[in-house]
Amino acid sequence: MRLTSVTVGTSRPQALAAFYARLLGGTVETADEGWALVRTPGGLSLGFEFERHFRRPVWPARAGAQTASQHLDVQVDDLDAAVEHALACGAVLAEVQPQDDVRVLFDPDGHPFCLFLD
Repeated sequence: MRLTSVTVGTSRPQALAAFYARLLGGTVETADEGWALVRTPGGLSLGFEFERHFRRPVWPARAGAQTASQHLDVQVDDLDAAVEHALACGAVLAEVQPQDDVRVLFDPDGHPFCLFLD
């Protein structure tokens, strides 16, 4: 077995594919009404599948709110430059930042993702 991709549920597959392609330097390989696929330079593909009843996740989790079922971790060499790039791509910096060497951000559909130094 070999893991090749991760699929994320979203209300906007094409918009998230464009965001992550720009963020990660990837390419949008497939995009139609209900599905989009991004190939990243690291070899992992990201799929974005339309979810009709999608609700933006809340992070950190709160009782009774939609929780994030997953998040992406992205290793970076320069945390400040990577955060600046992510913000320019359309990400939003989370108010809560639990670690000094990690930055939590939200993509345009509200999914959290982390940038971290190794």
